[in-house]
Amino acid sequence: MYLYRALAGVFALAATLAFGQADYPSKPVRIIISFTAGGTTDVIGRKIAERLTFYWKQPVVVENKPGAGGTLGTDYIVTQPADGYTLLMSSPGPMVISPVLPKKLLTDPLTAVVPVILVADVANVLVVPPESGINSMDDLVKRAKAAPGTINYGSTGVGTVAHLSGAQWSHLMGIETVHVPYKGAGAVTDLMGGRIQFMFATLPSVVGQIKGGKLKAIGQVAQRRFKALPDVPTMKELGVQGMENGSWFGLFVVKGTPQPIIDKINAQVNAILKEKEVQDFLDQNGADGVGGSPQDYARIIKTDLETWGPVVKRANVQAD
Repeated sequence: MYLYRALAGVFALAATLAFGQADYPSKPVRIIISFTAGGTTDVIGRKIAERLTFYWKQPVVVENKPGAGGTLGTDYIVTQPADGYTLLMSSPGPMVISPVLPKKLLTDPLTAVVPVILVADVANVLVVPPESGINSMDDLVKRAKAAPGTINYGSTGVGTVAHLSGAQWSHLMGIETVHVPYKGAGAVTDLMGGRIQFMFATLPSVVGQIKGGKLKAIGQVAQRRFKALPDVPTMKELGVQGMENGSWFGLFVVKGTPQPIIDKINAQVNAILKEKEVQDFLDQNGADGVGGSPQDYARIIKTDLETWGPVVKRANVQAD
């Protein structure tokens, strides 16, 4: 009798869980953005949230939780239930670079969260203030060599791709530069104001300033020229080898989230990325939609870990 009751309870629980997954989402969903409003993660995340809201007929709300190079967003999401109602939009900095920094993280993203879908790829763009008199990469290198240690570059935080791209480029050019980390989009503001001299910014975060003449783009870190900047050469075209990794942005959930929910989110975002409206939006903002399976995304993360680990060690990057 007791066995039958126990089995009945198990079957009832299984039925409840199955119904909950089939009915997902039956209430508002949150997307946690691990950087400040206005940055690339935020811009792309809000577009995906808008389209998910349209299809799911449930509010998909964006919440920004910036700080510590984007790792605070990961720290937050692991405190939430593994039910698919709190998603994380993140990037290589907190997900594959922070784990290889010397300082131990509060949350290890490699074990605490799982990838759902790679949403977009973007280029990192070497940008300078237009009033700087720097018109090419060679101009910047010559200025840095003439005054070692006086050229500052900004980033969106220690251990972000913007930080390591600057460190990697400085090493390859044989120049001494000073890294100035910011909490988020403030780096772009200070660059336009001339308080720092250059930055490797994600293209969507500066494409408007470039087209508006407030910043000058002199090189792209990407395997090819992005449509938003067809006249700006890649680092390889400029003679810089080994700088082809831009940035990516994708969705994660807490480990333990039911696979049917992960698959439903993945399928819906894949469909969204095929919409012409979304493709045009990404093109205009300097991004390429990617998509694919959670396994595809996991393989990219593994490859990036192998890419950025040596850069972190060579640059002797120390976490905040």
